[in-house]
Amino acid sequence: MIGRMLRVTELSKAYDGTPVFEHVSFDLAAGEFVVLVGESGVGKSTLLNCIAGLDECDAGDIVVGEVSVPAHDADARARLRRERLGFVFQAFHVLPHLSVTDNVALPLLLLNRPDPARVTQMLERVGLQALAARWPAQLSGGQLQRVALARALVHRPALILADEPTGNLDPVNALRMLDLLADQVRAEGAACLLVTHSTAAAQRADRVIRLTSGGIVDALAPA
Repeated sequence: MIGRMLRVTELSKAYDGTPVFEHVSFDLAAGEFVVLVGESGVGKSTLLNCIAGLDECDAGDIVVGEVSVPAHDADARARLRRERLGFVFQAFHVLPHLSVTDNVALPLLLLNRPDPARVTQMLERVGLQALAARWPAQLSGGQLQRVALARALVHRPALILADEPTGNLDPVNALRMLDLLADQVRAEGAACLLVTHSTAAAQRADRVIRLTSGGIVDALAPA
């Protein structure tokens, strides 16, 4: 596949001998927005964590760009996440001791690429420019979700992994954030794998893939 950003090959994961998923294989190309769906408990979040190198897989391979994630140690995986990945966590993981601005700016600072204009642009895109100086404790769940999304995209990652990124948002802001993700993918030539139960998200996808209870990923037409 030309411009491939992600290849997952025969990936398997088990906890205490009980399979979570098995024989999972799929690719993501540059510029592709893919939605991952499946029943609760089938391992969608675990799959994202394995792709990001936050969790260990038991078999198979994950290649981000040209880098095999399982073949690298924890430090190398952390560098990969910092440089090439943007992860929108379901639980936000916004740092409570940093302001909204500083949370969004953090990925750029870790890369030694401070860019206040880019941070301001992202805050405007997620509609939080008026709350830039606030602390996370002063924000609603939906606002925290938007901070997490801006932080994940600010450094223009090659691969975006998003775990239910609109679950805490009202319908208007949910559509706005989905458009932001799609714009980032197409404008920057990135790839996005988004876990969701949202029909609206599936309608914006280039492809929808389903993780079944048996661990097979099937290509579906967009909803």
